[in-house]
Amino acid sequence: MSAADDIGRGRPASLLPRRDGRSVSLVFVVGVLSFLACLAALAALAGDRAASGWTAQLTGEATVTVRPAPGQTPSASAAAAAEALSGAPGVSEATALEPERARALLEPWFGRDNIGADWPIPQLVGVTLDPAAPATTRTLQQALDAAGVNATVDDHGRWRDDIRRAGLISRAAALIGCGLIAWAAGAVIAFATKSNLAARREIVEVLHLSGAHDGFVARLFQARFAALAGVAGLCGALGAGALAVAARAFGGAEGFTPVLPIAWIDLLILAPAPLVTALVAAWSARVTAMSILKAAP
Repeated sequence: MSAADDIGRGRPASLLPRRDGRSVSLVFVVGVLSFLACLAALAALAGDRAASGWTAQLTGEATVTVRPAPGQTPSASAAAAAEALSGAPGVSEATALEPERARALLEPWFGRDNIGADWPIPQLVGVTLDPAAPATTRTLQQALDAAGVNATVDDHGRWRDDIRRAGLISRAAALIGCGLIAWAAGAVIAFATKSNLAARREIVEVLHLSGAHDGFVARLFQARFAALAGVAGLCGALGAGALAVAARAFGGAEGFTPVLPIAWIDLLILAPAPLVTALVAAWSARVTAMSILKAAP
């Protein structure tokens, strides 16, 4: 059957046979890239959720470090600070923490066995703010000063800024990673297009002699590689989805770890993966094919 008959009957099989051993390798490579891109998207969602949760938690709380007044025990000073803050507007609850709690906060820095019994462990008061109208740092400090308590208020602002910055960095890293993976997939498709055009140069020449334009030939490669990439994207999305389901099912409500909590709704981000992969492949195949065909004598 001639190439002209293929054009008339709309069959591109002679140029791009459906059974090609190299297609399996192409689907595998693009599928792996799609899998990695889907994992990066899931990690971005989980990281953003974790950062938002930590920020909300820090926004609703404050910590007060109490310095005992002369002639007053540390516990009594902490109790006085908690009592003064309990009546402040915008405060839901203020509780004096046990010295053991403060000692536990120092253990990650000094080690459990390195904290001496005679160390001046700070007296801490945990403050839970009213979520509707939280008290400001100035309001808390004024309440302490009015009660004659020598204390310092920490509203966790520095930690909130660090967490927000970390969340932005994680999202940017995920976007950059997805972009690089898409570029790599496009490069793979471009290489496959060049190889197929080189292997079927004689057939392309016959098509040109039969009246086929460059756009017709490019569309054949575009449709073929878009279909293969769509299958690869689906396989990659299914693989990433299976991993996310396993993490969610066996890791409890927090997924793998509390650092990257995964929700069932996150699986929806995997749905566009086959379409996006197919579009990247179609664009790459068409651009590559047209550039080669136009440059050919």
